[in-house]
Amino acid sequence: MSTQVIGGTPEAGAGGPAAQGPVLEVRNLSVDFGVDKQWVPAAIDLNYEVNAGEVLAIVGESGSGKSASSMSLLGLLPSNSRVTGEVLLNGKSVLTMSPAKLRQIRGNDVAVIFQEPMTALNPVYTVGFQIVETLRLHNEISPDEARQRALRLLQMVELPDPDKAFRSYPHQLSGGQRQRAMIAQSLSCDPKLLIADEPTTALDVTVQAEILDLMRNLRNQLNSAIVLITHDMGVVADLADRIAVMRKGRIVETGTAEQIFNNPQHEYTKALLAAVPHLGQGDGNDDVDITAALAAATHTELQSVDHAELERRENEVLAQLDDEVRVTAPSAEPVLELVDVAIEYPKQGRVPAFRAVEGANLTVYPGQVIGLVGESGSGKTTIGRAAVGLLPVAAGSLKVVGTDISGFRPSSKELGAVRRHVGMVFQDPSSSLNPRLPIGESIGEPMFLAGEAKGGALQKRIETLLDQVELPRSYRNRYPHELSGGQKQRVGIARALSLRPKLMVADEPTSALDVSVQAKVLELFQNLQRELGFACLFVTHDLAVVDVLADYICVMKRGRIVEQGSRDQILRSPQDPYTQRLLAAVPLPDPAKQRERRELRAKLMATSD
Repeated sequence: MSTQVIGGTPEAGAGGPAAQGPVLEVRNLSVDFGVDKQWVPAAIDLNYEVNAGEVLAIVGESGSGKSASSMSLLGLLPSNSRVTGEVLLNGKSVLTMSPAKLRQIRGNDVAVIFQEPMTALNPVYTVGFQIVETLRLHNEISPDEARQRALRLLQMVELPDPDKAFRSYPHQLSGGQRQRAMIAQSLSCDPKLLIADEPTTALDVTVQAEILDLMRNLRNQLNSAIVLITHDMGVVADLADRIAVMRKGRIVETGTAEQIFNNPQHEYTKALLAAVPHLGQGDGNDDVDITAALAAATHTELQSVDHAELERRENEVLAQLDDEVRVTAPSAEPVLELVDVAIEYPKQGRVPAFRAVEGANLTVYPGQVIGLVGESGSGKTTIGRAAVGLLPVAAGSLKVVGTDISGFRPSSKELGAVRRHVGMVFQDPSSSLNPRLPIGESIGEPMFLAGEAKGGALQKRIETLLDQVELPRSYRNRYPHELSGGQKQRVGIARALSLRPKLMVADEPTSALDVSVQAKVLELFQNLQRELGFACLFVTHDLAVVDVLADYICVMKRGRIVEQGSRDQILRSPQDPYTQRLLAAVPLPDPAKQRERRELRAKLMATSD
């Protein structure tokens, strides 16, 4: 990207003069929150600094104090907080500034990229209005000049249609586009310090890779200091120069990215790195071997191939895979079978019907774990929802436990009988559990309504399920808000298992969890699947998770299954160009290997362009 002038000052290139001394210095910073007339520490005696053009990653589990300590730098904590210590921004103390002075440096000298752009952006104003507002608040410029600069910013963050994005409301953009728009707003005044709080959480691997490329390029252009807050060690390996590891409010280890990844000293850092799921874990292969295999598999794709030829080869591969599946298919009756299935979202008012899935063929046998992967909008969740009867089938045949549910109405008794054999684990357990019911009642409700158990027998079944998901029996009287994210997800799994289903549909059950919590939930899921023997359709965009869990993988793109096969076929020798790009976008928790993977992805993207 070329050097541009934004906010009235030219951007500093990567080779430009760096600012003298650290941009940010944090000395003995402590943050406490007043709870029940007591001060509860969130961050304790933090010391670190960040130089111009440098990325410091602060990593740790939820509750370690990463976000609380970073938000305290700008006075963004609630009124029940107490901040002590010293924070210097270009040598000036921030904590002693007046509220008016703090408002001047927010957005101008320091900018924040928040974790969830949908809640950080104002839903009633267009994206362009919000960027223009930021520009005019900190600069004396005309509305027309601010508009031109806003459009240049949207172009700089590589939005495909800056004019359309400028006129759009936040809900009209995809997750990745909203994140880019928020980055454009954050960079509008050329901040000296950028605080990025989980900037890629819950984004697809391809969108995540694009956002990381964008942040790397902007860091080089603006020569800004960046504080990256995350629990994703792959993102850290991709972007960070130095790392600070936090646990229970304290920094337990600091060092360069190479030092932390290759020679961690603290036991917590070692445990954090060991918990990261990565490609190759499923069969013990090393990540670098997969990168080499991917490079070999994609070598022929680095030539110019016309689209008709690619489509012809894709159809050949799919036909071959279908033949292999028919030859090696187990003799047992399928638990889930899709034959040329098309699924539509029905017409609502003036909004016409939308066909989300077309021509899907998929078979799940007892005891199998099938990974359904692809980007957001590819139709993964749509197939999962149709499998439990939550969406109608527009064409084709969809059989669940031997019963074709294609023509069933959502309220029919026949569909109700089939649903007793299907369990579903949702992506967000907080919204899928009733906040007014104790978790014991949430787990027991399906059994009670189905007439499976009541009274003492029901209570014993609830206790057994709590034991199976490794939660204390005393938790049965707790409400969802009293549990952590990982504990709530365990409750969701227990509820899904309550009727002893033959098929489990798991929709992104670990996407928003910390790596250590995610590892525990995945291990639990594996153990339960082996013990109870249910078949599972595991919907996710995390290929490393699929590598750990799945026997068979289906890759979806824009409503169609473009490639399917065994785990090793898909992850070690991908045939479809889309699968290759998807694999190349997965960040590796190793700086050196991640550089190789990034170069490979750049070649693939250049070829596809």
